[in-house]
Amino acid sequence: MAPSGRTGPLSGLAFTPQDAELRAAARHPARRRFLTLTAAAASLAFTTGLPARGAFAAPRLEAARITEDPFTLGVASGDPLPDSVLIWTRLAPSPFEPDGGLGQQQVEVDWEVALDEAFIGVVQRGTVLAHPEYGHSVRVDVRGLDPGSHYHYRFRTGTWISPAGRTRTAPAAGTDVASLRLAAVACQAYHDGYYTAHRHLAREDVDVVFHLGDYLYEYAVDSAGGARAYTDVVLPDVFNRETTTLADYRTRYALYKSDPDLRAAHAAHPFVVTWDDHETENNYAGAADENGSDPARFLPRRAAAYRAYWENQPLRAGQLPDGPDARLFRRLHWGTLAQFDILDTRQYRSDQAYDDVPHVPGPESDDPARTLTGDAQERWLLDGWGASTALWNVLPQQVCFSQRRLDLNAEAKLSMDAWDGYRASRGRLVAGAKAAGVDNWMVLTGDVHVAYAFDIKDDFDDPGSATLGTELTCTSVASGRNGAQRPANWDTYTRANPHLRFYDGRRGYLRLELGRLSARADYRIVPFVTTPGASVSTAASFVTEVGAPGLTPV
Repeated sequence: MAPSGRTGPLSGLAFTPQDAELRAAARHPARRRFLTLTAAAASLAFTTGLPARGAFAAPRLEAARITEDPFTLGVASGDPLPDSVLIWTRLAPSPFEPDGGLGQQQVEVDWEVALDEAFIGVVQRGTVLAHPEYGHSVRVDVRGLDPGSHYHYRFRTGTWISPAGRTRTAPAAGTDVASLRLAAVACQAYHDGYYTAHRHLAREDVDVVFHLGDYLYEYAVDSAGGARAYTDVVLPDVFNRETTTLADYRTRYALYKSDPDLRAAHAAHPFVVTWDDHETENNYAGAADENGSDPARFLPRRAAAYRAYWENQPLRAGQLPDGPDARLFRRLHWGTLAQFDILDTRQYRSDQAYDDVPHVPGPESDDPARTLTGDAQERWLLDGWGASTALWNVLPQQVCFSQRRLDLNAEAKLSMDAWDGYRASRGRLVAGAKAAGVDNWMVLTGDVHVAYAFDIKDDFDDPGSATLGTELTCTSVASGRNGAQRPANWDTYTRANPHLRFYDGRRGYLRLELGRLSARADYRIVPFVTTPGASVSTAASFVTEVGAPGLTPV
């Protein structure tokens, strides 16, 4: 594979292919859904914030003048395709400053991809600009790679060289791949503990990691890092407030990515990311925030949160937000073995029923017009299942899909924030999966800070009804602090939900291997996170066989 030509010095109207791709993405904004905003709010909420061009472009900073390491936030890769993978970094010599310490200047960054960790066999290289409008984040959609192959990548600016990352491409379309090893993680509240789970995950032999949401929390972090209780570090006051502005979200991502274990996991594996609520605000629903504010006030905050999320994740230009809108749901394939339909269950959902408190099902929650996905995403998903030729159809998403009765009453309360609060929406998906003949259906879930294993039932109120698939909930990396093997509600939940096959309240991650005959899930658990150094162990393992939905302990 011949190295690509480097782009030369850029000036005036000269832009790299990556810049052109981002501009093309911005010319096709998401469909406007909020038409009642005031003109002032719309102007702020819907601005695209693309880098200026020509005489209005930000001045160029000579990279040789950067005197501190600009690669403090590490590197990452994501969304592997058969012939390409997205590589990412963000320049921030002063990561806790809103501008990362680089002001409003562009910086030229070299990148290279090689077959070996010594970078002797370089197969692609080039140069891109780190724009201040994008928080000096850098992303390169490296194309022309070989399918099913591992690569190493790194960045350089001035005299500084980034840490190296290792990534891979997906197998070629139509390839009958024998197996796929993946991990799923979620919910990493920095202030609740150390990212020990990420340290162990960095050492796992997996092909790809799915991050199922709550990568960031908007809550204040005190000078001691909350439950981390630092004695040798004093965090600046900029973190001791809730995030509401673009500067707030950018610096909060810098805090999270300052964690060496998180950086190690990103450098070791390609990630596929999707958000939940805390990347913006707790339990928001579409244009409705937690406190029922005017959407004209909330949407500018959502626009800032979405922009910072894109800037700080290995996402392609197609996910570039347009104001408060972003197309995050997308589909990936792993040969003929697996199709992954990555959902966004926050941006398009109806507001939670019954004031978002646990409630028995009723007319409000069971209104057929209510949706968790929005009509367009729902149709996209059902059409994708109908066209799927994959052996496994995997649904990485955020909130509990299976019914979860919260008490032992004849009419039990359910969570109004999960699929239980949108039963008609869930019913349409179940009917669609059955109509499409999706035999080996698996749902991957985050959000709840515990590890669950569910059999997905045709009728959750009838334990004898057919099992249609499996749901695996990956617990949290840190959220909820140390947790407990058997939380206080363990007995209630396991008795109230006979389709719940496993429940553990400790921190960790899910490791999953998909094969041609079966899939094996291992629940990897660390005993504590409020102090570093915990070991990892497997709390439970389950197998589900091809053509025979349901979980069997092993």
